[in-house]
Amino acid sequence: MTSNHKIPATIVTGFLGSGKTTLLRHILNNANGRRIAVIVNEFGELGIDGDILRGCGIGCEDEQGEQSGQLYELANGCLCCTVQEEFYPVMRELIARRGDIDHILIETSGLALPKPLVQAFNWPEIKNACTVDAVITVVDVPATAAGQFAANPAAVDAQRRQDPNLDHESPLHELFEDQLMSADLVVLTKLDQSSSEDRATVEAIVRQEVPAQVKIVAADHGQIDLAVVLGLFSASEESIDERHSHHGHEEGQAHDHHDHDEFDSIVVKLPEMEREALLEKLQAIVSEQTVYRVKGFVAVPGKPMRLVVHGVGKRFDSYFDRRWTDTETRQTYLVFIGHDLDEAAIHAQLATLTAGAH
Repeated sequence: MTSNHKIPATIVTGFLGSGKTTLLRHILNNANGRRIAVIVNEFGELGIDGDILRGCGIGCEDEQGEQSGQLYELANGCLCCTVQEEFYPVMRELIARRGDIDHILIETSGLALPKPLVQAFNWPEIKNACTVDAVITVVDVPATAAGQFAANPAAVDAQRRQDPNLDHESPLHELFEDQLMSADLVVLTKLDQSSSEDRATVEAIVRQEVPAQVKIVAADHGQIDLAVVLGLFSASEESIDERHSHHGHEEGQAHDHHDHDEFDSIVVKLPEMEREALLEKLQAIVSEQTVYRVKGFVAVPGKPMRLVVHGVGKRFDSYFDRRWTDTETRQTYLVFIGHDLDEAAIHAQLATLTAGAH
């Protein structure tokens, strides 16, 4: 089969905060010798998620500053929107190095509609060298069971409304359906935060939206057998045009660029911080302002490991990912993404922590 000679690509989609990066981390940590290239796409300009993936041990720049060809970060918005601007040249570079690559992983932003991205694999130069092994849609079980579909539905809904091409009354639900309509595999996440009844409810919702052959599987904190998610040989690009979506475009046309200018991205650099005090302060900030996402790294006094902090809505998660290196400055680095953010107020709130720091 000719597809056996093509580089398989897995596209991971799902709402902001659904667990896409956690799933990718698990795949990379259990690659077992597979040479995996990663394309990470995240709203904002700072590539925090890409840096987290670097912590898994995959390459970035070598000592001469040359790209190793294993990690690519796209920061100019959604993959589906910037596909003509950035995706194509990145794929050309990967194709040129196809002898060094066994698999490509693409993490879309929470905004991305997967269909235009899959359609891009029909471009002649890409089609001759790559195939979509599968589109994996990650579903947040507690949020979907609650009828919200995302941990922070207001954030996703607001982002959808920034697209001038969309005019519909239930954008969140329709985007959820679009992500499922493109799926070859659905992965349920955050089962530790939901009941068995919630899981059954969500499986029923998902099953109504996907063809019978699409499997629905569960991941516990991103843990899943790689044989379940890689090597599906779906060749999704061959059938993607037959899949109905709420936001389809003319065949062969990429999505017009979204206007993200109304979203604020604020970077805060701080000294070492106590974990609990910082998380308490972050909770206060997101309660007072329209903050969609908080993410970054924290230097905790007396701890040799770097603490990663993720916040979606009012829900925060934190974990130690790796040791600080001798060449790094131990500092706290946070990114706030939201709407009409009061930067001075955020700095003032966090300054109260630094005033009490030793």
